[in-house]
Amino acid sequence: MEGFTPFSAIVGGALIGLSASLLWIANGRIAGVSGIVGGVLAPVRGDVAWRGMFLVGLLAAPLLYRAAGGVLPDLTSPAPVAGVIAAGLLVGFGTRLGSGCTSGHGVCGIARLSPRSLAATGVFLITAAAPVYVARHVVEL
Repeated sequence: MEGFTPFSAIVGGALIGLSASLLWIANGRIAGVSGIVGGVLAPVRGDVAWRGMFLVGLLAAPLLYRAAGGVLPDLTSPAPVAGVIAAGLLVGFGTRLGSGCTSGHGVCGIARLSPRSLAATGVFLITAAAPVYVARHVVEL
């Protein structure tokens, strides 16, 4: 991992926790990105504005950071675009199947000591670690 520093990780984690807490305090809502996107795609009257603003904030944050003089990393991937799209669709299917994503279960659910979120986050981590281990140590990609 290039560019990792403990300071940036601590600051980033604190900002994620702060934003999740503010959404909970201000709106009584959990900051699970898959649930927020799902609520925009299947809108309920009176519940779209905050979801849309949340998503706008996710997209605008790196642009504002760059405008303030921050340097964004180069985004390159050896994976073909079709593979990235397929992976995204599989992740979306998995988040529906698991009733949430890493932000909902891993950040907000664990903070609430939800047994379901603890189990889901454990499954997420194992499911992510297994193919990386196979790719790096068995297949040696």
